[in-house]
Amino acid sequence: MPITKAAQKALRQSKKRRITNIVRKEALKKAIKEFRGLLGEKKTEEAKKMLAGVYKVLDKSTKTNIIKANTASRIKARLTRGLNKLAAK
Repeated sequence: MPITKAAQKALRQSKKRRITNIVRKEALKKAIKEFRGLLGEKKTEEAKKMLAGVYKVLDKSTKTNIIKANTASRIKARLTRGLNKLAAK
């Protein structure tokens, strides 16, 4: 247990931030999973509409340091490549 007031406050902040980070990370995973599900079901039009939302979630996660910038770029590239491959068929 923290002893000083500053350490107690730091612990409170840490707990709140942890919860926020978990919620954001789960939202990110859910968005990606839904998008990949649409690709798996070959629903190209719905996937195209959802892509902007997935980008938004990825960018927000990068901005708030949930994931790194290069990780977000890599995920975006892979999702877009999957959509383009499906649309080409």
